[in-house]
This record gives sequence, structure tokens and C-alpha cells, in this order.
Amino acid sequence: MVRLTTERDVERLRQAALLLEAENRRLTSRVLELTRQVLLAKGEAAEVLQLRLVELERQLSQARDALYGPSSEKRPRPSAPVPCPAEEKSQRGHGPRQQALPVEEVVHLLDAADQQCPQCGGALRAMAGQYEEAEEVDVVERRFVLKRHRRQKYRCGCGGCVETALGPPKLQPGGRYSLDFALEVAVQKYLEHAPLERQVRAMAREGLVVDSQTLWDQVLRLSRLLLPTWEALWLSQLRQRVLGADETRWPLLGSPGQTKWHLWALASAHAVVYRMADTRGAEAARALLKDFSGVLVTDGYAVYAAVAKQRAGGFRVAHCWAHVRRKFLECGGPEAEVAVRLIGELYQVEREYQTGPPDVGRLHALRQERSRPVVSRLHAWALEVRALPESALGKALGYLGNLWPGLTRFLDDALIPLDNNATERALRGPVVGRKNHYGSRSRRGTEVAAILYSLLESAKRCGVEPKAYLRAAVRAALNGEPPLLPHLHAAT
Repeated sequence: MVRLTTERDVERLRQAALLLEAENRRLTSRVLELTRQVLLAKGEAAEVLQLRLVELERQLSQARDALYGPSSEKRPRPSAPVPCPAEEKSQRGHGPRQQALPVEEVVHLLDAADQQCPQCGGALRAMAGQYEEAEEVDVVERRFVLKRHRRQKYRCGCGGCVETALGPPKLQPGGRYSLDFALEVAVQKYLEHAPLERQVRAMAREGLVVDSQTLWDQVLRLSRLLLPTWEALWLSQLRQRVLGADETRWPLLGSPGQTKWHLWALASAHAVVYRMADTRGAEAARALLKDFSGVLVTDGYAVYAAVAKQRAGGFRVAHCWAHVRRKFLECGGPEAEVAVRLIGELYQVEREYQTGPPDVGRLHALRQERSRPVVSRLHAWALEVRALPESALGKALGYLGNLWPGLTRFLDDALIPLDNNATERALRGPVVGRKNHYGSRSRRGTEVAAILYSLLESAKRCGVEPKAYLRAAVRAALNGEPPLLPHLHAAT
């Protein structure tokens, strides 16, 4: 008998897997037959009996796919024609990329011993302006230095005035660590997702002895300076006409049972704002949305719709077609494929629009001409198809029907996107950070994370170098200037 937990022979494991698969198929057929007999004994109608058997087959097939099949919701697209061998180019790869890097020229000279002709023994002379040139990408290592600032003092001969030259800006009076040092720590943690302890070890290898508490002090001071900027960015988001909303869990370490807080996100085309809350309920949603009065694009989470109903004249909710598509993909079978194909036609319209210049009027016309008939066909199909309410197809149809008003709202407003995928993508950075440093250690830590993630991820959305933007925002705060938002910095 093969012990799967300890066996290392690949061929024996393969044979065992084949035997298990054959046995699984035999038991599956037996389960289906026994189920059919039980349902006949109960007197089930023929149509209901068939539906129940189809659902059972789907569940068994889904279980097999979970064990042996690929894990992807994507469907293959028509492949491009394969070029003939004669048409293929000889070049492999993409070739050298154009780099926007500083150029440093290095001139290489022959050693003195080699500056002699091997034929006649004469001295070789340099050919003016003649070189063989080649480029290479090199790296300049990060280096920590101890800067000693000497601020010159001045006095008048009358003895009535003494002045001292200004020094560099400081995060706090008397602080030993520079502004750029604090920015480096914050960017490494909230953009590159390196925990503070890992940074401590890396710095020690580079000659700097420091502890994680010192690094945290720098990040905390940065967040306090940037708090007004974060609040201004949040208010700017609430004034947008269309926003996407989503949420994900956020562990709070050190609490009883490691309480799971939640990270809420509000995303627009030029920014994303995060807010931490100890709940995923309506209270946190109300605090996040405040007096927002536009259109909120969400998944099927009912809290958003409930908050919208509680506020007379408040915001409207539009729902995400990508989530509907996922529900039908999970079903499988020819009936669900009809819905997947029709939803795919909606996305094809959006892709056609993206091939031309941005024009809200053109998108609205395309949706009226192409998308509205597709939505009508999908609605008619959903009313005709038969499925058990407790089956996967029945649940997908119920999901579609419950969200129908929000799903069709994009037809009347071209600013509403077809899905909420942009907001989901905006959560990727914090989720990777959560995986690396396991959340936050305190409530104050969650607030710091929300502030710095908001500003850094918003800078990325605007196409601004995040570290350069953060430096400009901190300098504006130190100088008492109005908060510098990423999209405003991008416009300068």
C-alpha cells in the first residue's frame, strides 16, 4: 500500500493518483444512481428530478476541478493565427528597452604597457573622438552617512545682532534622523511592503545600527504631518461624481484573538483613500461616505444599499458586472455559459470604446446602440431559464435579479464603469503589505497605514513618483502651506 504522506517515488504517486481518480468516478456514478432512486421513491416530478441531478453532477464536477483543474475565472479567447516559419523574425526577446536614467560616461584607456604596436614597436596614439561604445545598466548602492551640519553664526560689530544660518528641515526639533531617512523607511514599508524588522536587518548589513522602534517613530511623525493632507484627499474624493468602494480584512495584532479590523477603500480615477474601522457594518460605511451624493460602484454587499436608503437624497448604488460574471462562471454548464457570453459582449463594447479618444458622448451612444440590447437579451434569458433556488445556477440568477437596478444604471450614465475592478486593484498594495507584516500592532498603527497607503497609492494612480510626491507633501506641511494632493502635484 502506498503511503501518500511519505512516498517520494513520482511514478508510484502518479499510479496512485490514477487509481484514486478511477475510484472517484465510480463512486460519483454510484452516488448519482442512488440519488435518482431516492428522489423517485419520494415521488419527485420528472423536471425537478432532472434539475436536482444536474445540480449534483455540477457539484461533483466542481469538486474534481478544484482538485485537478486550473484555478482561473478566465475563458480562452480566440487565438491569433500562427505565423509560418518563414515569417518569423530571427530576433528573440524584446531587445534593449529605452531607459530614462541618468547617464554616466566612463572612458576606458589602455594600460601603458599595451600602448605599443605589436608589429613595429611604435607608440600608439589616441584617436581623437574615436571610441567603441556600449551601454550597461548599473546600480549605485544605498549608503548611510552621518552628516554633521555646521550652521555658521554671524554678528554685527555693534554687538546688537547675532544670526545663525538655517539648517535642513526637520521632522521634529532636535531630531537625529533626516527627512529623507524617514521617507525611505515609510516608502519601504508601505510601498515595497518591507516590515520594519526586516529593514533593521538590511540597514545593519549596510553599516547602520538602529532598532525598529526608532524607525516607527519616524513613520509616526510623518503620518502626523500628513494627516491634514489625507483628510483633504478624502474630502476631495467625496466630491467626485462616481466612486468605487470595497473593503477587506485587516488584522490587529496583539489584541485578544487578534481582532480583524477592516480596510475600506474609496477609489476614483485619480486617487484612492483608505480608512480603517473595527467593523464591516453600516456604521463604518456611513463614516466612510459621510455626505457623498454621487454614484457608488460596489459589489453585492448589502450595507452600501442599506446606507443609501437611510439617507434621503443621498448617493445611488451601481453594481459590478464582474461579480455577476464570476457567479455564473462558478456554475458551469451550458445555461451559465449563455450568461457569461452575453456579459462578455458588454465588455467587448467597452473595449471598442477604449480604442478611440476619450469621449463620454461616444461611450453613451455605444452603450445605447450595443449594450442596451445585450442587457435586454440577458434579462429575457434569466426570466426563461429554470433552476432550483438552492442550486448554484439558481443562486446566480437570484444574485442577478436582486442587483438588477444597480447593474443597469451604467446604461444611463457613461461615467459609471461596467465593473468595480479598479477599486479591487487599488486594494492590491495594502493586501500585499498585510501579507508581509501581518496587519498592524495597534489602533494607531492602522491609522498610520491608512494615511500612508492612501497618499502613496494615489500618487501611483496619478503617474507621480510616490517618494518624490511624499517628499513634496511633507515639505509643504513643514512650511505651513495648504495640503498638496497627488493629482495637483501631478499637474505642476
